[in-house]
Amino acid sequence: MQPLADDASLADLQRYVITMETERGFTGQSVYEQTWRLMEEAGELARAVRKNKGQRALTGELIGSIDEELADTLIFACSIANRLGIDLSDAIRAKEALNETRSWPGTGPSVGGTIR
Repeated sequence: MQPLADDASLADLQRYVITMETERGFTGQSVYEQTWRLMEEAGELARAVRKNKGQRALTGELIGSIDEELADTLIFACSIANRLGIDLSDAIRAKEALNETRSWPGTGPSVGGTIR
């Protein structure tokens, strides 16, 4: 499998995940199964963040790095989106358009798509 290009877009990443899952035999996994795996990866990300902050982990627990766990969560999010026919770039644009109409506690209306 070709590595993901340095300048890959989100659409490129979604296509990469399709190829990766096909080559590794994961295409039979359901949305339900992939969602649970995403939740497991989110827990691993939380443990990696705790470790990075110097908080103790369970004895003998293997904890990946934050970047590894973020990558895993993104891969599973793409996997779920692919199974449901969702273009994540479109979904993010639509969600942010909605978020632009909201007010956030202590900030007033959001301005120019700034992350609060």
